[in-house]
Amino acid sequence: MPHKNLRTVPVYGKSLELCQMSREIASYFSFNKDLMKLYQSQGLRDIIADAILTDAILIPQQIAQAERSSCRSVKMQSASFIGIMIRNLNSYCTGLEKDGIKETEYVNLLRKEVKSFRKYFKKWRLSLMGDI
Repeated sequence: MPHKNLRTVPVYGKSLELCQMSREIASYFSFNKDLMKLYQSQGLRDIIADAILTDAILIPQQIAQAERSSCRSVKMQSASFIGIMIRNLNSYCTGLEKDGIKETEYVNLLRKEVKSFRKYFKKWRLSLMGDI
């Protein structure tokens, strides 16, 4: 079975946009501007920024894995994992607000991007059923 070109999969492109937005938000809110070292930080804001980055990076990887697999359980496992990461991203936004950030408009931008991605994700998840 030939692999799809990921550039033709709308949810994949949308996941890359979410990833970019997450990187920008994490960089903005982090006290540690070296994003590669966020995991070493003990500050709550840096820990949340690292979690945002990690989940946002994993989403396109999971989409790619599902698109390249012919195994129904792999596809469903990836879709389930992405659903968890979407919920996590929304929780991280709440965590940033509870940590006292003043620039809530940036958090709301990330929430809006997550909501937009979720629409693409739901359509894609349904299409996975038809691919099997």
